[in-house]
Amino acid sequence: MMTTRRTVLAGATASLVVGACSRGHEQTVRQITVERLDPRLDGLIDPAAGADLLGTGYQWAEGPAWDRQRACLYFTDVPGNRAYRWRAGGQVETWLDPSGIPLAEAEGFREPGANGLWMRPDGQLLACVHGSRSVVLIDPDTQVRTALATGLAGQRFNSPNDLVEAADGSIYFTDPPYGLDGLDASPLKEMSVNGVYRRRPDGVVERLLDDMSFPNGIALSPDGRRLYIAQSDPQAPVIRVLGLDPHGAIDSDELFYDAATLDGPGLPDGMAVDAAGNLFATGPGGVLVLSPRGELLGRILTGRGTANCAFGGADGRSLFITAQDRLLRVETQSRGVQWS
Repeated sequence: MMTTRRTVLAGATASLVVGACSRGHEQTVRQITVERLDPRLDGLIDPAAGADLLGTGYQWAEGPAWDRQRACLYFTDVPGNRAYRWRAGGQVETWLDPSGIPLAEAEGFREPGANGLWMRPDGQLLACVHGSRSVVLIDPDTQVRTALATGLAGQRFNSPNDLVEAADGSIYFTDPPYGLDGLDASPLKEMSVNGVYRRRPDGVVERLLDDMSFPNGIALSPDGRRLYIAQSDPQAPVIRVLGLDPHGAIDSDELFYDAATLDGPGLPDGMAVDAAGNLFATGPGGVLVLSPRGELLGRILTGRGTANCAFGGADGRSLFITAQDRLLRVETQSRGVQWS
């Protein structure tokens, strides 16, 4: 059997029986635990905190993004080819179907749906869409989509995966082959590399990195000068950090964290940054909480492969987590960088 990110992340999932108590449309998942490795974690998450189960039944939940204007969360099910919306006190509802391209047009794709999402300050949504092999802008009210980046030098992207927007309007995104049947061996693959890209404010696309096997999650520090990139490779499960100069060019390149020694299901994937620069990074076991210097302070143990996380809620202190078939919420003392 071909080993893919999905089989590595999901196949090692611990068997958990969810003990939950009803709270309206939400449930409290008591088996989700916080592993405290450093006292500094107490200022970010209560070690006794549980998790609220907001939705379940997805094939592979991904891409959470909080919409402050409409007070809701969007997230995706990549192989399910749908995007969903959740509002406080309500149930999850289907928002886009399909989120990518119609199945009738998806020959050669193993995952044709949308993946990573990013909410702009103006209330417009950015999305990475596997099936269209592009980064698109979506109007949440009309659902009209506008392609912003589809390729480089006459070659189409593989399947853009995750993205983040800088204050100047630059969009940084990753392009592994997860959307394609056969991954790197896919006959549809036009790029010779699995790259990391920047779409500049003027619309020009440039490749920043060409030496990562499976670049995946991506995030920016609060000052926009450090770009974090996760690699979902079981042979090299690392998070890399690029230093950026005031013009967005790379001026340093370092290993930020190596997750190879950690136990638990999952690989480095999506990330969120709090206002103090701490990195909440999905990886082995659930969500890793890393200091700005790359020190592991603790983990939110979800018991399953965990794809992504994002801060949201009225005050930016709710951490929404997409963990395989579930949408979870953990209340924190941290506040997302967008609320700083």
